Amino acid sequence: MAEKPPLLVVCALIERAGCVLLARRPAHKHLALKWEFPGGKVAGGETPEAALIREIKEELGCDIVLGRALRRFTHVYDRTTIKMIPFVCHLAPGSPEPNPTEHVTIAWARPGELDTYDLAAADLPVVQAYRAEAGACPP
Repeated sequence: MAEKPPLLVVCALIERAGCVLLARRPAHKHLALKWEFPGGKVAGGETPEAALIREIKEELGCDIVLGRALRRFTHVYDRTTIKMIPFVCHLAPGSPEPNPTEHVTIAWARPGELDTYDLAAADLPVVQAYRAEAGACPP
């Protein structure tokens, strides 16, 4: 029997004023009360970019402008394997403020504070990639 291909999942590191947005998962869902970078599954026929714009609109009611892509990686959970596709983004001009319609709450965190949040396991490599890239930038 052939292995199923990884599930394509996108996430947004929405930056503003030196912070990045985190969202806390509901208690009744998988990874209950873990913090994550918002996003979701790529639907059939969708590009990762289109999926992320759709997911953020659905989850947070706001519009984003995609910036740079971070390194993609695979993460294995107990029942599924995902291919994480992270993007650094900003709120689009004129966008409503993010509102946690599918999450318990949201928070704006400085990159150095991300370790203080109980992040979902698949988001930990995203933090590493984000910090590695930021460290490579000139002051």
